[in-house]
Amino acid sequence: MTQKVNKIYFHELRIKSRLRSRKSLKQFLMQLFKKQKKQVSRIDIIFCTDAHLLSLNQVYLNHDYFTDTISFPLSLSNEPLQGEIYISVQRIIDNAKRFKISYQQELIRVIIHSCLHFCGYKDDSAHAASKMHIQQEKYLQAWNVSRETQIGR
Repeated sequence: MTQKVNKIYFHELRIKSRLRSRKSLKQFLMQLFKKQKKQVSRIDIIFCTDAHLLSLNQVYLNHDYFTDTISFPLSLSNEPLQGEIYISVQRIIDNAKRFKISYQQELIRVIIHSCLHFCGYKDDSAHAASKMHIQQEKYLQAWNVSRETQIGR
């Protein structure tokens, strides 16, 4: 009997994520990677505070501002994907209020967005029809998140 190996892990670093449907979401994300023709070794999704994510942003990216997520690819381009996604729960709460959507919807948007970075997509806030935007909206709709992503966030 072959045992299925879990490849996507959720972690909470000093803050609760309140993420629902974790098992279904892991399966959905694995399908996203499969459709993008990407093999996955391991993806860790870490929910953290604004302060922690700001520190990562300052140290590793030389950015001195708050953000909702940062993706760190840890594998070479010819290897199965391995990486870490850090998500500020506080930014998700604030963004959900700002865009008048549920916390869960905004959290899923950020997770999908971050996973697409691992698939090679880049942020292109100047162009609403960017490849990243199109793919993100496709996967959001598949997960029943109907809000159009706001460009330039």
